[in-house]
Amino acid sequence: MNDKNPIPTDEELTAYIDGELSGIEVSRIEALLGSNERVAARLEFLSQSSLAFKQAFESLLAAAPKAELDAMLGIVPVAAKPARSSRRGFLGALAACLVAGVVADRALIGIRNRVHAPDESSEWRAVVAGYIALYTADTLAGPSPSDDAQAEQLARFDDKLGLSLSPEAVSLPGIEFKRAQLLQYDDKPLAQIAYLDPETGPLALCIVRSDVGTKEPDVEGRHGMNVVYWSNTTHAFMLIGRIPIDLMQELAEDVRKKTSA
Repeated sequence: MNDKNPIPTDEELTAYIDGELSGIEVSRIEALLGSNERVAARLEFLSQSSLAFKQAFESLLAAAPKAELDAMLGIVPVAAKPARSSRRGFLGALAACLVAGVVADRALIGIRNRVHAPDESSEWRAVVAGYIALYTADTLAGPSPSDDAQAEQLARFDDKLGLSLSPEAVSLPGIEFKRAQLLQYDDKPLAQIAYLDPETGPLALCIVRSDVGTKEPDVEGRHGMNVVYWSNTTHAFMLIGRIPIDLMQELAEDVRKKTSA
C-alpha cells in the first residue's frame, strides 16, 4: 500500500461507522475495503463493538471531579458547544477524565508523601527496631548487674556520647535493668540499655547524638512493638518494647525528666 492511500486508523474507521467522514474520505475507505482484507476485518471488528459505552462509563464520568481537575491542570473553560453523540467523542472525553484522574492521583500521592515524610531521625529508629525485634527473654537471661556494675557500664556512654547517666536516671519501675552497651550506627556510637519486663519481654532505651533540636515525645509502631521517641538539644532517645503504649509513654516521660535534670 503506498502513501497516497494509507491504511486508515481505528479513529477514522470509527468515524466512518458513525457517518462522520466527508464524501472523499468515505470513498477512500470503501475502496480500501474492497482491496485490503486487513482493513475490512478491522472495520468488521469495530462495527461489532457497538457497546453501550455511555451507559457503562456514565457513573465514572459523573464522579469525576471535573472542576477541581480543570483547576489543577490549568484548564480554562470555554463556551459550551452542542454535543455530538458519537463513540469517538465520548471515548475522547472518557480518556481525558482518566488521564486527569491519573495526574490528580499522582499529585495527591506526592502531597501525601511530603506531609507524611519520615523525620530525619526515623532511619536510626527503624534500624534499632529491626535489631530489638530479634530479642527474646532468653537473650537477656541471667542475673541483673549490681548497681556498681550498672554505673560502670553507663560510664562508657560519657566517653563516646558525652552523656552522663546514673543507674537511677535510667531505672524503670518493676522492670529489670539487664545491660548497657555501646553499638554503632552509621559510623556513630549508639547507646543501648536493655531491660526485661516479666510480662512482655525485652525492652530497650536507645540514644544517639542528634542536632535536630528539642522535640516532644511522639509514638509509633515498628515490628509489632511500641516506640516512644523524643530529643533534647544534644541527643535523640527512643524507648521500644511490647509494653502497652500508655504505659510506655509513662515510662518514657519518667526517663525524659530524669535524664534532662
